[in-house]
Amino acid sequence: MIESEILDGRIELRRSDDEKKPLLQRLSRIEGQVRGLQNMIAENRYCLDEVQQINAITAALREVALLIISQHVTAGVKLAIAENDTEIAVDDLIRVLRAAMRTANHG
Repeated sequence: MIESEILDGRIELRRSDDEKKPLLQRLSRIEGQVRGLQNMIAENRYCLDEVQQINAITAALREVALLIISQHVTAGVKLAIAENDTEIAVDDLIRVLRAAMRTANHG
């Protein structure tokens, strides 16, 4: 279970190594995809192949964002229940979701 607390009106997560592992693994795969895209561009590959690689990278990043949001929402709900105070947790969750929606709309 991810440890968390509210600091300065924000939910702060402290992930264990096991909780970080799937995020870091996904990011490593994305890093490989980006290197692959760099090679494709350097080799003057067909534009459609490059664009498809960009779409794959974008989708993978969205999945990482969803995992992070899921962890944040879970921690926020647990904190709100434990502290019997929902206002700060809900405000922070809304702030994170707004930022995620801005990112999704620009992607």
